[in-house]
Amino acid sequence: MATYKVKVATGTDLFSGTMDSISLTIVGTQGESHKQLLNHFGRDFATGAVDEYTVQCQQDLGELIIIRLYKERYFFFPKNSWYCSYVQICAPNGRIYHFPAYQWMDGYETLALREATGKTTADDTLPILLEHRQEEIRAKQDLYHWRVFVPGLPNYVNIPSYHPPVRRNPNRPEWNGYIPGFPILINIKATRFLNSNLRYSFIKTASFFFRLGPMSLKLKLQGLLDCKQSWKRLKDIKKIFPAYKSVISEYVAEHWREDSFFGYQYLNGINPGLIRRCTQIPDKFPVTDDMVAPFLGEGTCLQAELEKGNIYLADYRILEGIPTVELNGQKQYQCAPLCLLHFGPEGNMMPIAIQLGQTPGPNCPIFLPSDSEWDWLLAKTWVRNAEFFCHEAISHLLGTHLIAEAFCLAVLRQLPMCHPLYKLLIPHTRYTIQINSIGRALLLNDEGLTARATSLGLKGFAEVMVRSLSEVTYDSFYLPNDFVERGVQDLPGYYYRDDCLAVWDALERYVTEIITYYYPCDAAVEGDPELQSWVQEIFKECLLGRESSGFPVCLRTVPELIRYVTIVIYTCSAKHSAVNAGQLEFTSWMPNFPSSMRNPPVQAKGLTTLETFLDTLPDVKTTCIILLVLWTLSREPDDKRTLGHFPDIHFVEDVPRRSMETFRQRLAQISHNIRQRNKCLPVPYYYLDPVLIENSISI
Repeated sequence: MATYKVKVATGTDLFSGTMDSISLTIVGTQGESHKQLLNHFGRDFATGAVDEYTVQCQQDLGELIIIRLYKERYFFFPKNSWYCSYVQICAPNGRIYHFPAYQWMDGYETLALREATGKTTADDTLPILLEHRQEEIRAKQDLYHWRVFVPGLPNYVNIPSYHPPVRRNPNRPEWNGYIPGFPILINIKATRFLNSNLRYSFIKTASFFFRLGPMSLKLKLQGLLDCKQSWKRLKDIKKIFPAYKSVISEYVAEHWREDSFFGYQYLNGINPGLIRRCTQIPDKFPVTDDMVAPFLGEGTCLQAELEKGNIYLADYRILEGIPTVELNGQKQYQCAPLCLLHFGPEGNMMPIAIQLGQTPGPNCPIFLPSDSEWDWLLAKTWVRNAEFFCHEAISHLLGTHLIAEAFCLAVLRQLPMCHPLYKLLIPHTRYTIQINSIGRALLLNDEGLTARATSLGLKGFAEVMVRSLSEVTYDSFYLPNDFVERGVQDLPGYYYRDDCLAVWDALERYVTEIITYYYPCDAAVEGDPELQSWVQEIFKECLLGRESSGFPVCLRTVPELIRYVTIVIYTCSAKHSAVNAGQLEFTSWMPNFPSSMRNPPVQAKGLTTLETFLDTLPDVKTTCIILLVLWTLSREPDDKRTLGHFPDIHFVEDVPRRSMETFRQRLAQISHNIRQRNKCLPVPYYYLDPVLIENSISI
């Protein structure tokens, strides 16, 4: 007789427990146990519980390899779902086996789980294990299908149980996902997927909308959410979030007009990856030395500053020709500006010339700091409007959310749970599908907030992303290369770059330790069919098979795999934090980041006044809508898991677990360094502080 002590852990999220009957079968190399009901007197499998049981077998089962969990009806109780975190079994010889689950069982079904040791296909020799991994992949591919979102953008998961938003009677503001002022419905009951890793957290979904609902109702009662007029005074914009203040938001509101702060945002704002060193003034931007000499300092000239590497360019050509829409009955406008900047001896990045179009001419003047106050301020505001679209559409939505979702789905479809790469990557996919589904329902549809609060509307917003994806390269995703390619690798005061490289280095070292443990040679990489299928699917479904992107179709060496996995994890974590965490701080003062412009770009100097400036900015309603969205998207998640914090036990071997602890220690040192540096800065930069970075894109 052999006795096995069993622990079964139920998830801690709301409604994770079940009243259904749970039974267990244990499979070892020397036999299989009988099916045993796991039942105590009283409640079993309650939310957050770790229940302990004893399973008696006629003989020792040998090395444990698989368990089966059976979920069946319990008397007359109705069927309900169960989230199983893991099962641990202590064998008669004292060895403890861990079986990770971290997934839902919805109906009356059987779930087979493997012991947690990470193994590639080459490591499996037992037919039962090979069959199990093949069946797992088959089942997931049957469940999760790719679907076209917008032609030219990464494909996404087709979720059978997700229902798109529908119109709701605005005269009945009962809670059903209804947000006062917004004809958008998210049915919370529908935000539960059929299985496993894609299941929504009920609390997370509810908290997301309960944050947005009361704030939108407040603005509606104040009369701001229905006001289609211009702002009468700039200071009235503070009425939207009168209680929201931070060091940075207050600094933005006070210094947004200053050229030094305008330039600073290219380095350490929320879109710090656009600026590049300029070695030659482009023909389409005919800036002369006479124009800018007064702003370069004494004893120098434009050509000398170009040769010294002190001239930088922000080019928004990707926006050229994108059509605009009407908002609140008024036509909107946009432009594709060019902005020339100078990094001076005082250490400030200063704008020295702005052209509001890609084609120079008499109707497209070059604005200078010496122009009238309102001409120059409006020119800079047009640039900030272009920044809005390059940030929200390209750097944020496409560059993190949509691409990370494709990474996530490829992991689920191509890698079994026992695969080392699955174990390494799965913490970085948590809730990404959920937040993107909410985003498509709330923002990216014909009646979503993108269509109702931005001058490009839904089609224009999508076109910007399509254009950007067509130009994306693999090298640009490798951060060290990107800084060198843009010529900013030695630019002083570029805290975003410094923190990027520090986090990147820690992450790359962590990935290297894990990868080299499971892949001792290049042949192990090239000979892993599941790994290669994962890479191929990302190339096909995310990059849409575009060879010019440089994204690999296969990986042949260990260094190639390390680089690829580092890119994936960084995109799903730190890259998102850099462009998401500061959204509200830099945008709550709307003139610093307007989502629409209501007058065409000025074609002559000397015509702008305070009144025309206010009439060009978004109206009150548009301002409220876009800031409500950014306020909601900037709120810290309720169940945050910071980078390096892996409470779900996927790795059980000593080597990867030591690497995880070392990774956390390196991140803690980076965090300390950032906080020490920030004590001396008038504007702290903390968006890449590891304690603020999430493992995954979950907001």
